[in-house]
Amino acid sequence: MNKKVMFGVLMLVFATVTAIAEEPSTTKVVVINQRNTGVFKVIYQAEQASDVKLTIYNVNGTIVYQERVSETNGFSRPVNFKGMRHGVYTIEVADNQSQRVHRIEYANESIVKNVHVARINETGKYLVAAADQHGEEVNVKIYDGMSNLVHNQNVVLTGNYAMVYNLKGVKGTPTFEVTDNTGNVKTVKY
Repeated sequence: MNKKVMFGVLMLVFATVTAIAEEPSTTKVVVINQRNTGVFKVIYQAEQASDVKLTIYNVNGTIVYQERVSETNGFSRPVNFKGMRHGVYTIEVADNQSQRVHRIEYANESIVKNVHVARINETGKYLVAAADQHGEEVNVKIYDGMSNLVHNQNVVLTGNYAMVYNLKGVKGTPTFEVTDNTGNVKTVKY
């Protein structure tokens, strides 16, 4: 009977320790990718106000951004990765009670994926267009049928952009090469 009592006490202690260990934390951190714009939203919420430290590390563990927020129980911060190297980043949010870590993957968004090249019904004319751009720069190169460079232009894409190129005098089938600042290339051959 002594063993049964001892076993019952041990089970009660184990159940109590397990219940305490599984008590959910009142601190919540969410990281949301804002539709592949390069901006992630960090949302923090806690029951008690405390000092909060937001730290972002690159894949090598180097701090690339750090911010302290005093005496708060909640905030929402946009974190802009545009212009950063693509890769895995760690977002750490720490308060007086807990530390939350989220890993995110940022890929440089290719501007050239939004650039379209189309042949117009009129002989020798081609349209290069991009919708809803915000001042990004691209380089437009046009080659003739023998791969000779016939046009080279840097273009700043603001708002909706469209340009018609008259290539009636170009020999052979033209090839368009559009390159953005991060090295992404879109090639269209007709």
